[in-house]
Amino acid sequence: MDFFTLLTFTVAYAIAVLVPGPGVAAVVARALGGGFRAALPMVLGILVGDLVYLVFAVFGLATIAHYFNAVFEIVRIAGALYLLYIAWTFWTAKPGSEQIGPRAEEHWSRTFLSGFSLTLGNPKTIVFYLALLPTVIPLEQMNPLAFTEITAIVIVVLLIIGCGYAFLAARAREMFTSAKAIRRMNKTAGVMMATAAGLVALRV
Repeated sequence: MDFFTLLTFTVAYAIAVLVPGPGVAAVVARALGGGFRAALPMVLGILVGDLVYLVFAVFGLATIAHYFNAVFEIVRIAGALYLLYIAWTFWTAKPGSEQIGPRAEEHWSRTFLSGFSLTLGNPKTIVFYLALLPTVIPLEQMNPLAFTEITAIVIVVLLIIGCGYAFLAARAREMFTSAKAIRRMNKTAGVMMATAAGLVALRV
């Protein structure tokens, strides 16, 4: 695929990822609540969800995605409920001496799945891949090399931006050391996570 097309896709995708939405809110909230390492599995879950929609778009599986709409609905609702659970955990967490967040560290797989389910139910992701992507990438010209190039762009761009949000939020978290500040940070993370859940549930 020619350089200009790849550059256009890279810019369009970077803008789509940069614009705050449920994914950004969830990653930032997770990093505020548990640090960079706690947010990384969520970034990876969001990435895998994006790659699923990329496959749908590239291989003309939008119709299949439509037929599996009921499954995606269940995943979307389950993801929103789980994000609400995380929000409640943050809101009620007691400040520790060295960290903010839940009393017990959550297993990475649960955070990964919450990011994955969030992406599957994120209207912004659905619109980008199934509606906007075909206007940027001539899918009729898709071949194994082009698909590899597009996949690489998605992985690199999302990891850079997602980890960037997580890193900045984690650094902000490290600035607060008093119990009162930590308690406020927990509640902020809880509100942001609840907001992400609401955006997913309401298809915003």
